[in-house]
Amino acid sequence: MSLQIIGAGFGRTGTKSLQLALEKLGFGPCYHMEELLRNPHHVQHWDDAYQQQPVDWDALFDGYKAAVDFPTAMYYNDLATHYPAARVILSVRDADRWYDSVCKTIFSFDPGVRLKLKMLLMLPFSSTARNLLRVIRLNNKAVWGHLFGGKFKDRSHAIYTYHRHIDEVQASIPANRLLIFRAADGWEPLCEYLGVPVPNEPFPRVNAMDNFHDWARSMVRDVLRLRDQRLSTTQQLKTSQPPA
Repeated sequence: MSLQIIGAGFGRTGTKSLQLALEKLGFGPCYHMEELLRNPHHVQHWDDAYQQQPVDWDALFDGYKAAVDFPTAMYYNDLATHYPAARVILSVRDADRWYDSVCKTIFSFDPGVRLKLKMLLMLPFSSTARNLLRVIRLNNKAVWGHLFGGKFKDRSHAIYTYHRHIDEVQASIPANRLLIFRAADGWEPLCEYLGVPVPNEPFPRVNAMDNFHDWARSMVRDVLRLRDQRLSTTQQLKTSQPPA
């Protein structure tokens, strides 16, 4: 399986809703930043991309039909070249509302003292914790450090970068291969572009700002808890083995 849909839109442009919509339309599973957080061992592929090293995209996206959100959006051109039959969707929204949303969510996210301490205590014996820490550090370097030049707090600079990205996507992707999509427009333009029927249900609206931090902390907590459960099971198996 190879990617059929490449999302070129920045995070907080309705990418979570777009992910669910694409999956409903049969283009799933759809890769999202959440997938990287839940599968932190993927970080090596994204680190290779950041370092401009060869990336095994087929291994990373094995089993996925689509990919949206960060970090995919940063490498849309590489992916469009690697998957020449894939369609590109550029999700957009009002720039000022986008900036306010990012400030209140992904830019300001902090797992909290307890989760950070738990992660640090797990580092010596947990590859999951180590890779999760790599994901967080890579996100800071690649998105806030490189993409926004370390100046995301400068509203005018961040919005300029946002508009520049939109212009670059439109300049580099042929118009017949590109959909500029606003989640507020709902199913119709997306379904027309993909050539599929419009579902008889409301377009998904998720990932609101009000509960973002609780949702993100819960996700990190679940990833670390799963690792704890695996360790506990392994330890139980070891102790239950008869002596040699």
